[in-house]
Amino acid sequence: MTADAATPSSLSHASGTARTGVLFMLLGMLMFSLNDVMGKWLVATYSVGQVVLIRSLAAAVLLAPFLWAGGLRKLVAVERPWLQLARVVASTAEVIAFYFAVVYLPLADVMTYWLAAPIYVAAVSPLVLKEHVGWRRWTAIAIGFVGVVIALEPSSEAFTLPALISILGSMFFAFMMVSGRSLRGTPDTILAFWQIVGAAVAGLVWAPLDWTPLNSLDTALLGLLGVVAMLAHVLVNRALKLAETATVAPLQYTLLFWAIVFGWLIFGDAPRLSMVLGAGLIVASGLFIFFREQQLKRQGRLKG
Repeated sequence: MTADAATPSSLSHASGTARTGVLFMLLGMLMFSLNDVMGKWLVATYSVGQVVLIRSLAAAVLLAPFLWAGGLRKLVAVERPWLQLARVVASTAEVIAFYFAVVYLPLADVMTYWLAAPIYVAAVSPLVLKEHVGWRRWTAIAIGFVGVVIALEPSSEAFTLPALISILGSMFFAFMMVSGRSLRGTPDTILAFWQIVGAAVAGLVWAPLDWTPLNSLDTALLGLLGVVAMLAHVLVNRALKLAETATVAPLQYTLLFWAIVFGWLIFGDAPRLSMVLGAGLIVASGLFIFFREQQLKRQGRLKG
């Protein structure tokens, strides 16, 4: 037996760790879904700015101990500050667009548009990240865009402001993903901190213009919104450390399942056939793009 041969105990430990990673990712997606449900519920009463402000403050309180432990000086000594600023602007626009969209659209519809973000990332990778994209992935990208069009159900009535804002918000989210690849040297806590600051500043400007008095229950729910969102990020980050990306990343598409379930049970939103068909194409193309990229990484080449 060679020195680096895997023993049954090491294999069992690796398997157990991977299962824990899968569990954490599933819980993280559930937490994100609960965050979306609470957000949709609250923006029916309070302005988007008010929800974003209080959510951001609650998340900042939760994140503060981790920032203090890591050293506050690191918050300003960041790599590529202009790209960091652009990412904060995009993240702020993305969260505002999401909460605005769910005021008017079913949760599953909004989530379908957001899950198209990896397709946009793959489409702009040749220009922004100088990554080669071959014909297989270009085909998957085209199929994904067809899925977006089907979900949008093009007509003079379908191109509403909330639907267009949903697509724009998903593009801002895609920019966050692209910029995240370019800012690998920045710790997750610092990226999260500046995202929270950006959203809090936007909320601070917007909220006083349309402030609704809070009752004790809604104050607790708004605070819980930030806690749930931060917990979701922690679970997802931990899952990516415990298991391989190829194992846990595809589980992000369970967000669509929860969006359909919660949308139906809580808000009475029955999924449209066009949305289901479009979502199926988006998920299929996104999964193909992901697994193709993983295959190319293993092979150490950049062909499509």
